[in-house]
Formats: sequence, C-alpha cells, structure tokens
Amino acid sequence: MIILNGGSSSGKSGIVRCLQAVLPDPWLAFGVDSFVASMPASMQASDAGIEIAADGGVSVGAEFRALEAAWTEGIAAMARAGARVIVDDVFLGGPDSQQRWRKALGDLGVLWVGVRCESAIAAGREVARGDRVRGMAAAQAEAVHEGITYDMEVDTAHTESLVCARAVATRVVG
Repeated sequence: MIILNGGSSSGKSGIVRCLQAVLPDPWLAFGVDSFVASMPASMQASDAGIEIAADGGVSVGAEFRALEAAWTEGIAAMARAGARVIVDDVFLGGPDSQQRWRKALGDLGVLWVGVRCESAIAAGREVARGDRVRGMAAAQAEAVHEGITYDMEVDTAHTESLVCARAVATRVVG
C-alpha cells in the first residue's frame, strides 16, 4: 500500500494518477474526496457527518468517523486480499488519523508519503479548481503534517506530479 497525506489542493490526486501510469503493476486508487462524495447529501453538511465552514475549516462528527472506519477496514481488506492500493487522504486528525490507518492495516506493508505544497501555491490551485471553499488549502497546508511519520516526502510546489510519482515508485519497486 501507498498512503499519501497532504492538504487540500496539494497535488495528491495528480500524483496518484501518475503513480498508476508509472508503476509496473495495476494499483487501485481510493481518495478521501470520493469517500466524502459517496456519503448521503444529508451528511455532507451535518454536525454528525462533515461540515466545511465558510473559512475552509473542516469538522467531522461521529457518523462520519463510523463510516470512515468501515471505509478504512474495507480498503485494508482489499490489500490483504492481494490488491495493490494507493490512498489519497487528508489527516485532519493529525497523528490520530495515521493511527486509525495503522490499526486497520496491521502488519501490511505501507509506504507513508507526505505531500507538501506551499500554502500560497495550494491556495492558488484551490481558486483555479473552483470546487473548494477558499481557505481550506491554506488551513490544511501544514496542519495535516503535524505529528505524522513518513517514509518519504514530496513537494509539489515546484515539482511536477510525474516527477513526484517517479520518486515514490522508485521506493516501491526499488
């Protein structure tokens, strides 16, 4: 497994697509954005689900955490069954987020990758995307990395997704 952690608009999804292109075997990709989009609309603006404030702050509730645990366990089960998996996540809970993954994954081999991007550059990408609340990228740029242990880090501020993906792929296949 490869788990990418980085703030909103840091470039994780681009790296995932490039990884799928450069890795020699097929890899499945799962992203937290797809997980959130799969939830009922009623949970996408609820204190029990996920709420995104006008300033880009994100808070999650108990129902979100319960579904997230099931999602995490499901992805871990696929990896245990032999699927190669890349996860694109945002560790809003800091070390607790990483610990939830560690618990679900047990002894599975994981490459932990931090995806960094300067706050101002991520904020510019956020505006260009047009599908994010302004302020989310800046709020998450450094906060999601606090207390996280990585095997490697990449910086997308001035490095293309493909170059980052090749660096990660080198760690995976040697």
